[in-house]
Amino acid sequence: MSDQRPITILCLASEYKGVPFIEECARQGARIILLTTEKHGSDPWPWDAIYRHYNMPDLHAQPNITHAVSYLARENDIDRIVALDDYDVATAAALREHLRLPGLGETQVRYFRDKLGMRIQAASHGIRVPAFTSVFNYDQLRDYMTHIEPPWVLKPRFEAGAVGIRKLHDSEGVWRALDELGDEQSYYLLEQFVPGDVYHVDALLWDSEPVFAVSSRYGAPPLSVTQGGGIFNTRLLPHDSDEFQATTDMATDVFRAFYLERGVTHTEFIRAHHDGRFYFLETAARVGGAHIDRMVEAATGINLWQEAARIELATARGEAYSLPDHRADYAGLIICLAREQWPDLSAYDDPEIVWRVPRENHAGLLIASADPERVAQLLEGYNERFARDFLIHTPYKKAARTTF
Repeated sequence: MSDQRPITILCLASEYKGVPFIEECARQGARIILLTTEKHGSDPWPWDAIYRHYNMPDLHAQPNITHAVSYLARENDIDRIVALDDYDVATAAALREHLRLPGLGETQVRYFRDKLGMRIQAASHGIRVPAFTSVFNYDQLRDYMTHIEPPWVLKPRFEAGAVGIRKLHDSEGVWRALDELGDEQSYYLLEQFVPGDVYHVDALLWDSEPVFAVSSRYGAPPLSVTQGGGIFNTRLLPHDSDEFQATTDMATDVFRAFYLERGVTHTEFIRAHHDGRFYFLETAARVGGAHIDRMVEAATGINLWQEAARIELATARGEAYSLPDHRADYAGLIICLAREQWPDLSAYDDPEIVWRVPRENHAGLLIASADPERVAQLLEGYNERFARDFLIHTPYKKAARTTF
């Protein structure tokens, strides 16, 4: 790469997100080419920070996306490809392979998109995972169901979060579900359902080590909220707590096992009710959704999107990365589907409220405080009030893709 021209980054965005990433790259003199879907082509992107902009009907349809990006490369010397949405991570890896660009390739990216790949890799490095099996060989599947007690969850390997997961209570239910899936069944795995509390670690990595990591605990597990309706909430854990230490240590083990050198991650664990131990659930090489980035910034001052851009540019330039000074406060989020198009939250006036979710048919608040107990207290009270004031008891289903 010539030192005489700006770094050019192609951003894939099948959803409207990652604006701080784009703005930071432009602030540092990089050229951003934004490739997004027609659905989001007219969203309020930071147009002044974007060098070129293109829309496509679908960013995942092959060979269309490869043809389109290869065409762009005729007149644009692309240095990096960055996925702004979880569903773009695998596409970005395939394009890097095709154009022979640095970054996660198709094999490694499986650890961050393929739930079966995650479990096999984690288990092979001694990281605890719920008992699971692939859905390839029926004899192995029968053996699994004989020896592993139900209930089980049938999980799509390439969906994000809790989307598409089915809870099954007996072998007959499994076989019926597989019959319905037909030729698609190999894109699923079967896993023992483990009741417990779900945690997430949001981290920045440099030279294979986390230079920043915070741990948080969800209120209700995302699977329960996604499939049964309810209230989503999460809050940062005290830094001196055993839960914080256990989850951040385990996340570091995951990063090493998955050979992730640099970037931003969102990793989830469950603390099983039956034995109190933590089990790895999944990880993603991206900024966490559901406004978790805002929660982290409210507590620490660290904008994960902005730092992801700084890491990307430092890597491209062969420079060192240093984390900026930051706070060690606390924050929490609460969100639910609401009966009203624009719910009235004016009665929620505590001084700790720092942001309100600006989305139709959603009630949501972000709170921040130097006191973790104050955050926990407010969330507990808001949970009861949201159930009374706003909650519509409808499963999130596909809305879970972008919200939860």
